[in-house]
Amino acid sequence: MTATPATAKTAPAKSAIDLFSDEVLIDPYPAFAELRETASVVYLETNQAWALTRYDAIRDALGDPATFSSNKVAFNDDMNHALEGTSLTTDPPDHARLRAALTENLSPRALRSLKAEIDEKADRMVAGLVERGSFDGIDNLARAFPILIVADMIGVQGEVRANILRWGEAAFNVLGPMNQRTIDNFPIAGELFQWATTVQASDLTEGSMGRAIFAAAERGDIPMESCGHIIHQYVAAGVDSTIATLGNALAHLGAHPDQYELLREDPSLIPSALNEVLRYESPVHAFGRLVKEGVDIDGTVIPAGEQVAVLFGSGNRDPRHYEDPDSFLVRRNPLDHLSFGYGVHGCAGQGLARLEIHAVLNALVKRVKRYEVGPSTRNISNMMRSLDTLPVTIVEPA
Repeated sequence: MTATPATAKTAPAKSAIDLFSDEVLIDPYPAFAELRETASVVYLETNQAWALTRYDAIRDALGDPATFSSNKVAFNDDMNHALEGTSLTTDPPDHARLRAALTENLSPRALRSLKAEIDEKADRMVAGLVERGSFDGIDNLARAFPILIVADMIGVQGEVRANILRWGEAAFNVLGPMNQRTIDNFPIAGELFQWATTVQASDLTEGSMGRAIFAAAERGDIPMESCGHIIHQYVAAGVDSTIATLGNALAHLGAHPDQYELLREDPSLIPSALNEVLRYESPVHAFGRLVKEGVDIDGTVIPAGEQVAVLFGSGNRDPRHYEDPDSFLVRRNPLDHLSFGYGVHGCAGQGLARLEIHAVLNALVKRVKRYEVGPSTRNISNMMRSLDTLPVTIVEPA
């Protein structure tokens, strides 16, 4: 991939696929395969964006923020404008300062102090569900556990705590194009934005991560006006991708009992299994980037000023990079999966997400010999690959 004057060498591949149609959001993999086999980059006429479809093209783009800017991560102008000044949409060098404040409490050292508490909460929650004998894997576990952890970390209570789930879902939906889902979710996302821009340190519990953000501003490490932006990102991004991944893990391990048995026999495979869940089912459907200068990808030039759609799930199923990519194999350990991004904008909260999901899976393999899942329903979202319901119908205690 090289920067080049914006004169195409070959006619670009085009497609009428709508990335954000219900059909594609419910099952994107046939569309991903069609796009991936067409070219590394395909112009989506409906979405007016260039889809990056293959592993190498996606990873190269994510590693080149000078060419593929994060100034335009949403697929509508209103949200891109609203996100200006956040670490999510700011490029280097300014990005480093904003991200440092965001990640100060998400560093490996900071998270180590939380591990015992998170493990204990996961074990207690799983133990309670095993006693019930059947439960909904999404409402009772995949949603309940991350909300518990993140709400405690941010330091929110009462009505704000109760709103985290609907706010987080809306915050991802409004990153899509101006379809009905985006329109319907703007008022809900606006509630989160209003709260985040008016929240004060005194609204958050002592010793919480939220309080620490305000302390950083008081020290002069970040502007005071950045506090709300950062807390907004904790709420908007700190829950939904973890919910999606935890739900996907429960679903795929339930659908592949032989793979679950491997974890029961050897719990040290749990980190590998999580990497495979993330590769097999990327929690984020697509994300935007703005091309700052014309760039040649495998003979097709994307002109400066155009938007690209980064298709993480397509890259993660690229047979050019992964052997037998449509098989779910917990021993694969794809450390280089794309689901947490790559480069300077790699997921800031991935350490916390791993800590939470490892804790749940460790509790599960310790307490559950076997479980079965019934037919699931999908939560149709512009940006997030998550389930809405997952009946866990049979639980055989260990």
